[in-house]
Amino acid sequence: MNRNHSRSRLPAAERRATTVQAVIELASVMNPADITTGDIAARMRITQGALFRHFATKDEVWREVVDWVTRRVSARVEEAARKAASPLEALEIVFLAQIEDHARHPGVPRIMFGELQRAEDTPARGMVRKFMERYIKALQGFIEQGRTAGQISPDVDARAAATLFVGLIQGMVLQSLVSGNLGVVRKKARDVFALYLRAVRMTP
Repeated sequence: MNRNHSRSRLPAAERRATTVQAVIELASVMNPADITTGDIAARMRITQGALFRHFATKDEVWREVVDWVTRRVSARVEEAARKAASPLEALEIVFLAQIEDHARHPGVPRIMFGELQRAEDTPARGMVRKFMERYIKALQGFIEQGRTAGQISPDVDARAAATLFVGLIQGMVLQSLVSGNLGVVRKKARDVFALYLRAVRMTP
């Protein structure tokens, strides 16, 4: 059987998942804004017609990608809430997991940064903005729990501390993208989180 033909007849859920992976792979080597449906189809070794049987427009593809990314991060937060022995441990789990994910999939932060920087209010950009607000609120919850448990100083503003948490991750990822050295974020992640703890932890 023709390989392209077999690829074009994948089940809808599998096709959408492989499309997401193709976009993330492309975004790791090119500007996400420059990615076309032709590029995506070529990466997947299918025709654009086969791609459009599952996505009516490029915007739909982008919404699917952003949905995949946000669900992945949300799952990390929920896992941390279940497994962590303390609020500080939950924050560490989320921090290190996000750094690792970005190092493994450099296309992801490129896509997220790209959407937030777009001037037009696209559906995908709106999804990213709403997710970031939910994400910061979830982190804020961990910080408030830490204050209640006596692990985090009562003087710490939970919203500001959550925003700083996100900013540290974004700053590390941005530096790695600029330098082209993705491995450095893994090496520095624990040191950077230790500095964060110094800023928020309750002191004797």
